[in-house]
Amino acid sequence: RPRVFDRQGKAAAAHRRARGLADRCGQNAAYADSYRQFVDDVRSREAKAVKGSEKLAAAVARYLFKLMAYKDEYEVARLYTDGSFARSVAAKFKGDYEVRHHLAPPLLAKRDPETGHLLKQEYGPWMMQAFSVLAKLKGLRGTAFDPFGRTAERRMERQLITDYRDTLSVVLSGLKPANLELAVEIASVPEDIRGYGHVKERHVAEAKTNEATLLDAYKAGKSRAPVFMAAE
Repeated sequence: RPRVFDRQGKAAAAHRRARGLADRCGQNAAYADSYRQFVDDVRSREAKAVKGSEKLAAAVARYLFKLMAYKDEYEVARLYTDGSFARSVAAKFKGDYEVRHHLAPPLLAKRDPETGHLLKQEYGPWMMQAFSVLAKLKGLRGTAFDPFGRTAERRMERQLITDYRDTLSVVLSGLKPANLELAVEIASVPEDIRGYGHVKERHVAEAKTNEATLLDAYKAGKSRAPVFMAAE
């Protein structure tokens, strides 16, 4: 769950994440600004609804960043070629060795005929050269020329960002001291979204179900998350 910062620390953390979206994640300045502005708006509206609180803003700063900093093909390529991966491998292995990658690129991978899941394939050392080229093409991200932008997973990830903002707008419209903790719980739902491909799809589905339950409770005027009893 969100870490506790003092007020200056919270603002600084949000700004660091915004810079990360523009620099580390290769997104443009407008993308980073949209993150910063949304977090600042949450912080301002929370302060009016619950005097002295920044719990919700801290959660939003963390989890909106998580959604916006999704690891697409360009980011994976950057992580492999920024030098840290090569240093890590060199520190663990000596002598002659060859690095091979097991990947399931959405535009190339075959699907399991029974499950429909993408199947990983082995790629040789030449993949590092491909990663190097791909990392330099990060400027295509989000444009009409992005070859990966229309894949189901990329569309899902962009939709998650839109849905999260819409959900927080609903939360903020009814925020008050009594339901602050439930609001933070709703804002923290992306904590459970992880993985890639069908694994991420499963986590998203579970997170969406949890979010719907929490949001229903919030709209019903409840002050805390529902408690589920195990079936006997």
